[in-house]
Amino acid sequence: MAKKLDLRSAFTDEQTQEIQNITEKAITSADTIDHPFELGKSYLIRTVTMVDVGRVTKVTRHFIVMDNASWIADTGRFGECLKGPDEFKEIEPFPYQIYINLDSIIDATPWPFTLPTKSK
Repeated sequence: MAKKLDLRSAFTDEQTQEIQNITEKAITSADTIDHPFELGKSYLIRTVTMVDVGRVTKVTRHFIVMDNASWIADTGRFGECLKGPDEFKEIEPFPYQIYINLDSIIDATPWPFTLPTKSK
């Protein structure tokens, strides 16, 4: 049976801490990208197949994560729906957070209104 190699004894406490710091920074920066979304703000996002509104909680390399989100099955006239949630014809709230693939986004705009919470 092969003996396990324990590298912890090969480094000082300071070296071990430095390795942990470098690793943590690499993991964090690997998932960081430039994006126009402000965390905690609400947006209306049009994708290739649908419209969603919700509050952005996180943006990763491939996904935007939103809570308090709803799928807007029918916006009515798009220019009119931008005036507020009362203009939406059909609303389907998500019971959980949602993940939107960044590659599927056509456009997005800040949503300065109350997020819809009831089906319509």
